[in-house]
Amino acid sequence: MKKRVRLSSNLSEINVTPLVDVMLVLLIIFMVTAPMMQSGIQVNLPTAETKTNPSSGGLILTVTKDRYIYMQDRNLNLYLLESQLKNYFHNREKKIVFLKADKDVSYGYVISVMDIIKKAGIETVGMIVDKKEKQ
Repeated sequence: MKKRVRLSSNLSEINVTPLVDVMLVLLIIFMVTAPMMQSGIQVNLPTAETKTNPSSGGLILTVTKDRYIYMQDRNLNLYLLESQLKNYFHNREKKIVFLKADKDVSYGYVISVMDIIKKAGIETVGMIVDKKEKQ
């Protein structure tokens, strides 16, 4: 007579409690770290009644109050800015730059940066500002 091997019923049940615990911990971690992932360069933007949002496809240049220029989180020298912009837009159809300058930077320095952007052959230059709060 042949013996039948009976599988235990414990193997067929999956304990989901550890899975739920791990998923909740991961959810909390991602919720806490997600805002930190969008940090970028912090500048104190000037305010205006209309807020500008850069469109996709445009390059964002950031000028800090200490006159540092950042192109996509990479620090640049003012004198190398023109060549870096030409290299960046070499094979691109749309040449759009959004300038995100701190409100404490002198107007003359911002104009110098904009002049270099125009010398690099950029067709459109936009300014990024914060929306002024209504009183």
